[in-house]
Amino acid sequence: MKLKRHIFIYAALLIIVVGTMIWLRPRNTYRPRTFEEIKADGVLRIVTDYTPLSYYLQGDSLSGFDYELARMVGNRSGLSIEITPEVNLSKSIDGLKKGQYDIIARQLPVTSEIKEELAFTIPIQLNKQVLVQRKDPKAQKKLIRNQLDLAGKTLYIVSDAPTRLRIHNLSREIGDTIYIQEEKTYGAEQLIMMVATGEIDLAVCDKAIAQQMSKDYPQIDCNTDISFTQFQSWALRKDDSILLDSLNKWISEIQKEDKYKKLYNSYF
Repeated sequence: MKLKRHIFIYAALLIIVVGTMIWLRPRNTYRPRTFEEIKADGVLRIVTDYTPLSYYLQGDSLSGFDYELARMVGNRSGLSIEITPEVNLSKSIDGLKKGQYDIIARQLPVTSEIKEELAFTIPIQLNKQVLVQRKDPKAQKKLIRNQLDLAGKTLYIVSDAPTRLRIHNLSREIGDTIYIQEEKTYGAEQLIMMVATGEIDLAVCDKAIAQQMSKDYPQIDCNTDISFTQFQSWALRKDDSILLDSLNKWISEIQKEDKYKKLYNSYF
């Protein structure tokens, strides 16, 4: 009887301990904030991509066009900037909608499809999607220059990237199948490195990112266009009209500064 009593007591204590741990567990308290709440808090939460173009840690220093522009926005607005790198676009959008982030600061093509889901700032840059392939002079392999030659090929893209829709449309345009392999773990930088090292043959990403990476990986070629030139902007929730108007004003003012022009030219 004593043994049974002890077992019962231990079980009860275990339930109490586990229940207390669950109750004390940190909860997600994020929710979408109004512009007034952002100003009162004094912090603007921004999520960006982790690439040499957007946000990049090298040694003990941070760089990247979107990172530097976000800092300029902070100086212009008087708000502190909290930046989170996130490769996965779906997670960034989910965090934006839940209120974890206020702005997605990465270069997103402004298409009619994605405009149904997000609000966009004024254009920040012009960009296009390009085919990343490996130069192989020893094998006398010809580089793909005609989009018709993509028939039956497998193209690697970052998971959930807007690139997917463009490739589907291109497949219809050429009247043949183009296979898509979406990478959920890797970003554009890693895909380009995989092409350079021969792990994969073909990838599609932003031309600006590919050109940046080609400085370190001269064996890659990024001169075959996959899409037309498109405006690219930052994104917000569709109901954030006041923050959107303010952000557009700050960016418009920043784009007139020599400091911004120097930053833009250094990346694009």
